[in-house]
Amino acid sequence: MSYNWKNTVLTPSDSIKDALKIIDAEALRIALVVDDDMSLLGVVTDGDIRRGLLRNASLDSSVSSVMNKTPITAEVGTLRKDLVKLMTDKSLLAIPLVNKGLIVGLETLQKFGGRRYENPVFIMAGGFGTRLRPLTDNCPKPMLKVGDKPILETVVSSFIKAGFVNFYISTHYMPEVIREYFGDGSKWNVSIHYVHEAQPLGTGGALGLLPDDLPDLPLILMNGDVLTNVDFERVLEFHHKNKATATMCVRDYEFQIPFGVINGEGNRIVSMVEKPVQRYFVNAGIYVISPALRKSVQKNQRLDMPTLLEQAIANNNDVLMFPIHEYWLDIGRIADYQRAQIDIRNLEF
Repeated sequence: MSYNWKNTVLTPSDSIKDALKIIDAEALRIALVVDDDMSLLGVVTDGDIRRGLLRNASLDSSVSSVMNKTPITAEVGTLRKDLVKLMTDKSLLAIPLVNKGLIVGLETLQKFGGRRYENPVFIMAGGFGTRLRPLTDNCPKPMLKVGDKPILETVVSSFIKAGFVNFYISTHYMPEVIREYFGDGSKWNVSIHYVHEAQPLGTGGALGLLPDDLPDLPLILMNGDVLTNVDFERVLEFHHKNKATATMCVRDYEFQIPFGVINGEGNRIVSMVEKPVQRYFVNAGIYVISPALRKSVQKNQRLDMPTLLEQAIANNNDVLMFPIHEYWLDIGRIADYQRAQIDIRNLEF
């Protein structure tokens, strides 16, 4: 997308109506308020205007009455990766560039070539978290904080950073806590809908509760208690390239048998292996599912994802695995939760 940041400039005396025209015309969802010397006085977004109208401001009111007077900015010359991180961390689509207080540019996520994916992202967040009690006595597990954010917000933010905007969250235990925090997703400039399991339906049964008007695109399903910085775009590209019915993300898991293993034929020893290491791929709780497979799940059918995939395999459908090497942690136990609090300090999400 091509744009000229100077087209987003307003003066404090311009009206809210003028700001709306700029926001709509430039498709950047932001207007810059400056003085005669081009010093940045504030910024105005669609959200600022909505909040102003709720406070009884009119479209003819001055833009200074609704602008954010302390916007987040970046110094000109800031590295691209730092700008992207700042915008994603603060849920911003654009950030003004300044030089000694003077506005000199506007950077956007769109400019950095980030793709937008309409594929539904379905996050399982209905579990009781019994192994994390007493932490989950009054809080659903996905809403426990790791660092300064709930686990579920970190999950959602990771998808947003990758360009996904269409979210569904499955709830059961204490659903109001999740709904009140995330709302409709407008805080993050995405769409969030909810499906509620009146009775627990397993790790795959909630697929049958999704609305019929979902985009006819592969769906990404993920457990809401997993912390990972896997590249979701690569997972989706792998699924598309291989024309899979389903793709399961897997992790390499190994353990060492603490004894010497003896292999024999009858009573004759054939070989001995001292404390061998066993290696397996294990389910990472992240899937890409074709529309046809999703639609095969009946409403209110209790079903676990491994069973659904086994059925697909039995029908000669291609069910593939995508090994992930990135950070991954299933927060199922107190020890996992404690580890996550340490890990989050050194990770970028």
